[in-house]
Amino acid sequence: MIDPRVSRLARLVTDYSVSVKEGDEILIRAEVEALPLVRELVRLVVSKGAYPHIMLGDSQLDEIFYRYASDSVLRHLSPIEKFIQERIDVSISIVSSSHTKPLVGVDPERIRVRRAARAELTEIFMRRQAAGELRWNVTIYPTNALAQEAGMGPVEYEDFIFSACMVDRDDPIKEWRRKAEEQEKIVNLLSKIDELRVVSEDTDLLIKVGGRKWLNDDGRHNMPAGEVFTAPIEDGVEGRVTFSFPAVWGGFEVEGVRLEFKRGVVVNASAEKGADKLKKILETDEGSKRLGEVAFGLNYNITRPTKQILLDEKIGGTMHIALGAAYPDTGGTNKSSIHWDLILDLRRGRVYGDNELIYENGRFLA
Repeated sequence: MIDPRVSRLARLVTDYSVSVKEGDEILIRAEVEALPLVRELVRLVVSKGAYPHIMLGDSQLDEIFYRYASDSVLRHLSPIEKFIQERIDVSISIVSSSHTKPLVGVDPERIRVRRAARAELTEIFMRRQAAGELRWNVTIYPTNALAQEAGMGPVEYEDFIFSACMVDRDDPIKEWRRKAEEQEKIVNLLSKIDELRVVSEDTDLLIKVGGRKWLNDDGRHNMPAGEVFTAPIEDGVEGRVTFSFPAVWGGFEVEGVRLEFKRGVVVNASAEKGADKLKKILETDEGSKRLGEVAFGLNYNITRPTKQILLDEKIGGTMHIALGAAYPDTGGTNKSSIHWDLILDLRRGRVYGDNELIYENGRFLA
C-alpha cells in the first residue's frame, strides 16, 4: 500500500503547483528510486486528460556519460532535447538520487564544457517560463542516498521531507495557500526597497534591487517551497560574503566559500574545500561571475542543512544568492549556463533595507 503522504504530494503538485489541464503535454523527470511518486503522478495526469512523457534516469548513467563521452558529444546540443524544451506545457522534475555525488571523480572541465553546450536549453526554459508558456515544478522524493547525505535515517528523512512539503497534514493545498499569503506580505515590503545591506559573521554585502520584481515561491515552482526572491542590479553588488553551509554543484562539494564583489563582479574567491572546483564554476562563462538571484528562505519546517539545495535554500532564517542566470520575470538580465545557489545562515545576522533594520536573527521584523 502506498504511503498516503506520497499520494498527497502527487496531488499537491498536479492540482496546485502546475495545475494540470486537459491536453497538456507533461514531461516527468526522475530517477528510478522515485517510481512510487511517478506512478501516482501518471495516474493523476491521465485522469485529467493530459499526456505524460517519462524520462527515468540513474546516477550511474550520468557518470558513464561523462567518463566516456568524446569532446564532440560533450559539446553537442541534441535537437530532440531542444524540441522537447520548446514544446512541453509542463515540466515536473523529481530529485531522487540513488547516489548524491556520481560525478565526484569526473574532471570539472568536462562538466563545464557540457553545461556551456546546453546553455541554449537554459535560455529557452527561462524565456518560456517568463512568458507563461511553461509551467514547471521541482519536487523531491526521499531516498536512502539523500537521507545518508543529510545525516539522517531513512524514516527520519521521510518525515523531514513530507513535513517540509506539508503533506503530513490533511489539506496541504490549504496550508500552501496560507503560506503564499504570508510571503506576499514580505514581497510587498521588499518591493519598496532600493538597497539591501546584509551583515553577519565575515559578511558585509550591499545589494541593489530597486526596480526589480520580487517573486513569491509559494509551491508553484518548488515543492517544498518557502522563499521570496529577485535578481540584483547586475553591477549593483559590493562587498564580501562568507557562506555558512556547504554547496554542492554537479556532484562536487565546496565548503567555506568566500566571495568579494566590485561593481557586481566576483573579484576574489576562495574556499576551505574545493577551491579548484569553485574556480572552474566561476570560469564557466561571462555571466557566472555575477549574481542572478538574491532570496530569503522562509520555510521554518526545514530547520537544518541537508546538502540538497531544493531544501537548504528554503531553510527558515537563511538568505541565498545565486551566481549565474537570472530569472527574466524578475527583471534580471544576467545570462549564464549556470545558476548556483549559495546559502548564508542569518539566524545570527541582520539585514537593512535602505538603512532601516528589517530583518534580525532569522526573521523579518514587520
